[in-house]
Amino acid sequence: MDREIGDGHPSPVGRLAATVERLRREVRAAQAESDGRALTELAKGILVERLRCGPAQAARQLAELAEQAGMTHLEFAVEVINQASRDRLSEVTSAFLATTAGRTEASAALRSDSSAVRLRAAESGALAARDAQAVADSLMEHALRPLGAEAVAIWALGGDGSLTLAGCAGFSLAEAGRWRYVPPGVATVARRGLGERTGQWIGCLSETGLPSIGRHHHPDGGRVAVPAGTGGRIHGVLEIVWPTPLEPQPPQIVRQVEALAELCAHTLETSAPHHPDSAARPAVLPDVAELMDLADGLHDPALVLVPRLDTAGELVDFHIHHANSRFLDPTGRPRSVVNGSMLLEAYPMVAGESELFEQIERVYATGEPFRAHRMRLTALVDEVPLAAVADINISRHGGSVLLLWRIEDETARLASLLQHAQRLGRIGGFEENLLTGEITWNVQLYSLYGKPSASGPIPLEDLPVHAHPDDAVAIGRFLRTLMHHRRPASTAFRLQRPDGVTRHIRVVAEPELDSDGRLFVVRGAYQDISAHHWTEVALAATRDQLAHTEQQAIERARLTLQLQHAIMPPEQAPLEAPGLRVAVRYRPAETQQLVGGDWYDAVVLPSRLVLLCVGDVAGHGIEAATTMVVLRNALRGLAVTGAGPAQLLAWLNMVAHHLTGALTATAVCGLYDPERRTLRWARAGHLPPVLVRDSEATPLPLLKGMLLGAVPEAVYQEHEVQLAVDDTLLMYTDGLIERRDRSVEESLTQLLAAARTVPTTLEQQLDRLLTYSKSDTDDDTCIVGVRVA
Repeated sequence: MDREIGDGHPSPVGRLAATVERLRREVRAAQAESDGRALTELAKGILVERLRCGPAQAARQLAELAEQAGMTHLEFAVEVINQASRDRLSEVTSAFLATTAGRTEASAALRSDSSAVRLRAAESGALAARDAQAVADSLMEHALRPLGAEAVAIWALGGDGSLTLAGCAGFSLAEAGRWRYVPPGVATVARRGLGERTGQWIGCLSETGLPSIGRHHHPDGGRVAVPAGTGGRIHGVLEIVWPTPLEPQPPQIVRQVEALAELCAHTLETSAPHHPDSAARPAVLPDVAELMDLADGLHDPALVLVPRLDTAGELVDFHIHHANSRFLDPTGRPRSVVNGSMLLEAYPMVAGESELFEQIERVYATGEPFRAHRMRLTALVDEVPLAAVADINISRHGGSVLLLWRIEDETARLASLLQHAQRLGRIGGFEENLLTGEITWNVQLYSLYGKPSASGPIPLEDLPVHAHPDDAVAIGRFLRTLMHHRRPASTAFRLQRPDGVTRHIRVVAEPELDSDGRLFVVRGAYQDISAHHWTEVALAATRDQLAHTEQQAIERARLTLQLQHAIMPPEQAPLEAPGLRVAVRYRPAETQQLVGGDWYDAVVLPSRLVLLCVGDVAGHGIEAATTMVVLRNALRGLAVTGAGPAQLLAWLNMVAHHLTGALTATAVCGLYDPERRTLRWARAGHLPPVLVRDSEATPLPLLKGMLLGAVPEAVYQEHEVQLAVDDTLLMYTDGLIERRDRSVEESLTQLLAAARTVPTTLEQQLDRLLTYSKSDTDDDTCIVGVRVA
């Protein structure tokens, strides 16, 4: 909207905006003047005390000294305050100004807005503020906005670990209302700040994934969460928000933020945080006297600890204000000596190896209780060599800390562990005094014997009475070794219990001699090994059965191999036919248990045609071998009918489906006519033959044909190929080319490459193909080679 109309005169809206802006400047100037006046008056008061003069003379002296130093009245007033107070703020501002000592004179013009003035102005506003909200406004205005911050939140820490938003600036009322209370245990940026003394300095909030106030408005901005504490106690957290990612800050800025957090701690210390359920909570925390009464009423050892601060207000130790009547000092010192001493003086190693002191500090600082199960307290006293294990409970009550521990009896714990181990291992122990006749059994041994404890134990010399008669020799040897030779001994026997149950027992014992070398005590243990015994029996039976089964498998494999070799010997003499030379190679499987059903046949029929076939029965073993015999002999019988290859395979499919026990097979069948030099052939799920002509190897067409035995009836496609002199035809099973890591197409390509090399004789060519075969399935392999003469 234009602020001028007509001939350039400002519009009414423009005049109103200018008036609002002027009033804002006047308000800010009045606030700055008010803050500066408070600091100036404080400096004048310091000069009145130091120079022993009146207020008017102190004002004149302040003006003259500021003029001589080349500083404004406000800057010099802050310098006087810093020199007089020597507090945390003065240390921060002195360090900050020291880093700017070498800058150009242009920076002198900005001294009125220096770090020292801003911090003292923020302190003045915080001390004059009525609550944490006013402190947040003062910090934002005087100290944080010049640092580039956009918002600030002051969180009050509750006794239960909750966080309450005590004051904030830069957030909307709706956002502040949503974050007014954070229950205990909820992970936020502010709660993370409680965990470290230096707080959390986060470059980009979205990278942490932590929820926090104003996260949706500043998702990629930087965050700082610094604990606000005094005198060793943390009263809350100061959280500062930057609109952009925060780079690593110099030490001066870090100390400045820590000083601001300390200002917040003073305000939080004087005002209890509001809790949503505050109406239902007690208003008065128990004092030390009430805490002492509480400790005296407990059944566990307890110490009431009161913090000890140094002159700077820092926590240095805890005073043992009271030890209850159940407290026992690990070194045996009386309770009166421990009462009234300092914790680190009475137990110096607490601050060393043990983490106990650190946990006490944390509980006192945050108010969050600490509990630990079976915490080792070996470092409590350096002079005590034995380790102590205890359940620890630490809690803060008002300004004091209550420390409880329940020390575990290590001897009782080990005895309990031993008892459980004996029960789980079914072990019972005994001790027999041979001089007095006193015998001691534990409860587990009575259970092993099946006797009530009231019936009394059994002496070792009566052991044969309760054992199986067949074990008398072994028990006698055990007793002679133990009693006569006085050496440790052991044996196994069958215990016959009163309830009729027989248990397998192993007994181990050792003698103990007195100073004169006489046997007077025997100690030992019985163990029920029945489960182990029957397991051994079952394993022995299993081993026998496995050995029998293995022998059967070996015998079956031997018979299968004999049957296979009887039908198809590994090497067969070349078949002589008119105008044709046939050679066969068969390579059995490397493992006898994998003897398969590969088969071949080459025979001259009555019609002077030559039957050539290769097949492979699915599976291994005796079933595959017998099926191979059935199919091979059936095809020979069918071939004399004069039918073509397609018809022969159709009949052979019926045989495989009905007569071979539902086994399947593949095959390729061909009929060679020597007069015409033609080959009619068909395939049933088998790889087609390979034709080698003039150093070129190519597979024959992939005719349609289902594997044998899959369906009752099947139709097969037939093909005829014209052969020439010196042509070589290769028929083979998949054991020649099959590999686990490659496809059939890749393996076939390698076979064609190897087949292009044609040696002098057909036998050499087949031997070469077997030698250079890259198959890795350990399957048997069959090759039929045909060369036209």
